[in-house]
Amino acid sequence: MQIFITGGSGYIGRSTIRALTRHGIGVTALARSEQAARTVSGLGAAPVAGALTDTDVLHEAARRADAVIHLGVDYAEGTAEVDRAAAEALQDGVGNGPYVHTGGVWVYGDTDGVVDEDAPLNPPRITAWRLENEKRVLARTGTGDHPVVVMPGLVYGRSGGLAQSFFVEPGRTAGAVPCIGDGTNRWALIHVDDIAELYVLALNAPAGAVYAGVSGQNLPLADVARALGHAAGCPGRIDSLTLDEAVQRMGPIAEAFALDQQFSGARARLELGWTPTRLDALTELTQD
Repeated sequence: MQIFITGGSGYIGRSTIRALTRHGIGVTALARSEQAARTVSGLGAAPVAGALTDTDVLHEAARRADAVIHLGVDYAEGTAEVDRAAAEALQDGVGNGPYVHTGGVWVYGDTDGVVDEDAPLNPPRITAWRLENEKRVLARTGTGDHPVVVMPGLVYGRSGGLAQSFFVEPGRTAGAVPCIGDGTNRWALIHVDDIAELYVLALNAPAGAVYAGVSGQNLPLADVARALGHAAGCPGRIDSLTLDEAVQRMGPIAEAFALDQQFSGARARLELGWTPTRLDALTELTQD
């Protein structure tokens, strides 16, 4: 089996290439720079030169593959349009082969207790663009295509992820880790290596399936912030921010960090046999 992946040199992409090659699956990976090409080559993937805006390159690489995993995101101007065009090119290329598209659980907004993939959608503004794109991706099930959507929770591990960028690094600089509100809101966490395994399993998922990539670790932000304080070298030093203050400091992503989310992640376990194994997020975040 030969897989084409976008975003392979990124945080989740690197772990996904490792997981694919560990399962004996050949990988070609989009690489928009020489550095990205070196990264994916070092992981055992064959680089394909191009960017997400190069739809002809995406189409041809997908046509040559048995399946596609779309992880890449272009956060420059026109993110939604670039993603939509890239997804269409990839799906056109791979035809009825599996196409695994990346979403994210933030599109659900605040949840009312522990929910699954059928919960109402109420995204913060930073992820609202995903809704229409995912709707278009999944609609192609009706034309004989094979789309699957994986929606990671807040990904951590291997000294990377959004928590590292927006909490640990600022904590090292300021001597205190930020915490939005009173910290009682919960984050649905997933280790980067566990979400990578879900991407591999999703290649065998039924067409039209949607999976929340969460491990069941729904932890209060206050606990996470304390763990991140240890990682930042400022244990016990918490900088409490209002949401407005957090938005001013972090940008609109603060609205997503302030969400109160709890997910079961049971569907992927039941349907795909997915078994997350990194289930002590606080310990790992303390050491990250």
